[in-house]
Amino acid sequence: MMPLLLASTIAAGAIALVAYLLWPTWEPDASSSPARLPVSIGATLFNVPTAAIRMKIQRHSGPQERVDLSFAYPSLEAPDAPKHVSTDTLDEAVQPIDRIFLSISAHHDSLAPDTRFRTIYPRYLEQASIPGQDGLTMRAFRDGTPYSNEDLFFANTPSLNARCTRDAMTPGMCLSERRIDGADLTFRFPRSWLAQWHDVANAMDRLTVQLHGSGG
Repeated sequence: MMPLLLASTIAAGAIALVAYLLWPTWEPDASSSPARLPVSIGATLFNVPTAAIRMKIQRHSGPQERVDLSFAYPSLEAPDAPKHVSTDTLDEAVQPIDRIFLSISAHHDSLAPDTRFRTIYPRYLEQASIPGQDGLTMRAFRDGTPYSNEDLFFANTPSLNARCTRDAMTPGMCLSERRIDGADLTFRFPRSWLAQWHDVANAMDRLTVQLHGSGG
């Protein structure tokens, strides 16, 4: 019996030692991740806040084809972690959108956003323009065109070009694009924010500078 007990004791000790050595010692801690990641998109370098990246698969440095980000508005900080939504809190979870979304993708020499604004959109717009507040102008897209039920907003100071869906069953959303070297930046935000369009235009400029230095 003694050899058997001795062998069992040695085996148990070995198992305990292996378990101790292999047991993970890390704990989930946001501070263990770098605050920002250097990401190359279309051979263009961006310094991206890690917490702003919406998809876990994109949370790594180096070359990428596309990165999807979101920022709290108007602070432009990386948003807090999403809260769990249950049936009891569903009504409370339906809140106005307070984030500006940004996708950065390689354009591969596709048509530049400013060229599309100058040469493509005018083919589908109504002739009449509607002056808005503080220098913002709106022109509606004609029915039956690829952009029907959308409107084009533009201004010079500060510069803003945005294509927006109209409010219907869901609130209208706006899309504003710009190009930096080999990458296109596509901003998305609620149409209702155009009531303070100066702030939105300045926010997009600030984000561009934060992510890519001079932004040009």
